[in-house]
Amino acid sequence: MHVRGAATAALLLFGGISGLDSLGQPPANQHAPEMSSHDAPATFSTKVNLVMVPVVVRDAKGKAIGTLQKGDFQLFDKGKPQVISKFSVEKAGEAVIPAEVATDDAALENAAAATAAAKAPAPIAQRFVIYLFDDVHTSTADLIQVRNAADRHLTETLDATTRAAIFTSSGQGSLDFTDDRVKLHEALLKLMSRPTIGGLGRECPDISYYTADLIQNKNDPTALQTAAAEVLATCDPPPPGQSAQQAMQAAEIVVRATASNVLSLGDRDARLALTVLEDAIRRLKAAPGDRSLIFVSPGVFLTDDLRQEETDIMDRAIRANVRISSLNARGLYAVVPGGDASTPSTQGGQAVMNAKAQYQRESAIAEEGIMEELADATGGRYFHNNNDLKAGFGQVAAAPEFVYVLGFSPQNLKLDGAYHALKVKLTNSHGLDLQARRGYYAPKHLPDPAEDAKREIQEALFSRDELQDIPVELHMQFFKSSDIAAKIAVLARVNLKNLHFRKADGRNNDNLTVLTGVFDRNGNYISGVEKILELRLLDPTLDKLLNSGVTVRTNFDVAPGSYVIRLVVRDSEGQNMAARNGVVEIP
Repeated sequence: MHVRGAATAALLLFGGISGLDSLGQPPANQHAPEMSSHDAPATFSTKVNLVMVPVVVRDAKGKAIGTLQKGDFQLFDKGKPQVISKFSVEKAGEAVIPAEVATDDAALENAAAATAAAKAPAPIAQRFVIYLFDDVHTSTADLIQVRNAADRHLTETLDATTRAAIFTSSGQGSLDFTDDRVKLHEALLKLMSRPTIGGLGRECPDISYYTADLIQNKNDPTALQTAAAEVLATCDPPPPGQSAQQAMQAAEIVVRATASNVLSLGDRDARLALTVLEDAIRRLKAAPGDRSLIFVSPGVFLTDDLRQEETDIMDRAIRANVRISSLNARGLYAVVPGGDASTPSTQGGQAVMNAKAQYQRESAIAEEGIMEELADATGGRYFHNNNDLKAGFGQVAAAPEFVYVLGFSPQNLKLDGAYHALKVKLTNSHGLDLQARRGYYAPKHLPDPAEDAKREIQEALFSRDELQDIPVELHMQFFKSSDIAAKIAVLARVNLKNLHFRKADGRNNDNLTVLTGVFDRNGNYISGVEKILELRLLDPTLDKLLNSGVTVRTNFDVAPGSYVIRLVVRDSEGQNMAARNGVVEIP
């Protein structure tokens, strides 16, 4: 399904404004035009260093509540109270507007508004869920269990408004968004463990990625000596006549060489996991609806050097309205001291075994950290320590009915990349459970305001959230000219009463960006048109427009089919937005 021909846009005026011609121009003696429109990238001024903190509040029964106000929350950055400058409540679900049928092409071109729908719209894709299976770090036995549970979950829960996709850490066996249960079933059956580090855990000394980090990055003497003792007892016993000091020095050289190799391979795999998470968020960002990412993994250990990348992923997900939930593929998990039956026995003595068991427990906790942190930061859920994996998929796939988004601008923020711990509290938390982002890393340079604003309005286009900061009416008509060709007219009537005009040189100044996009039934982007309306209004003209508003019409040439229309309006001075959804079904 694709657009045939070019999309076009035009400016209309409501209300018969005197003193303006059909293009919105004032009389010639007024010199500068009061209104003009052109196609251009969106370039708004933006609030820099705005930190977004999604918060989910649940009652004693685990149900998300949405009745709280901004005053009910307290936000702390490194223990210091912050002013909550942005507050919103995101509610699951959407409202859509159906299109009416135009009688002919002339009626379509002259349409000022559509008032009645031809019929109730059929269900459209509203939810997009990526199931990301970490086939690099998950064992074969665990992967079989989670894929079977996921298969049963999708078979029973996938509905007409949901599209699911299968992603893998290895990049093999992926499936893009679909509602075809057969394709999803086949993709799940193809999942298999694909570790990229061959033989890790069979080297001598047996050093994990976590232990290698202790040795190489944190210079932990106990970890180094433990591994050196294993070398002397098992891998490379000292030759006769060598002193204990010389033997230990030689063993430490072996340990550091092994740790360096393990650390390099572990960094590669951890970065791979982060890259795939980023790719999944990027794909979801282009989905016009509720967006969820379910990360299925036993966990991924991250060194301190990778923490900034994790924070970047959190920020990227929050900006794109992607909710990340995690499911621990290990199920109910306990660390076996000394490893399982497949782990070679250690001959370094009881002290070495005890130390390695301790590192194994610490590693398991650290590996789970990213899964819990991503869920808390983005309003998702973390399912772990439970073997009922099917129920787990049901929990992590369920969208919370309400998500609060708190925004604040840190004062005197240093561009040093330092970690800032966040704490969100309720003024009255009796009987309520709160889940919120735990922290963020300060940037190392200021963002580009123009690029941030351009990204913001584009991200709004690929959302389904209904925004009402600016009153906007969305009207649509379609005309089918043949069995293979049709035209859609999208009319956006903008009420100017909520705009914040900047007074300069006797004019009321503001820029309106009107962005209209067309998507197919599976949420794939087809085409879009952006119009920038420059308002430089004299007082009499503004008074008249406040009562009548302005309308921008956009036309799309399409083939017959089902389409979702997304309209976004943004003004540059007040930085307010409006967004509406519509449905067009052309038989």
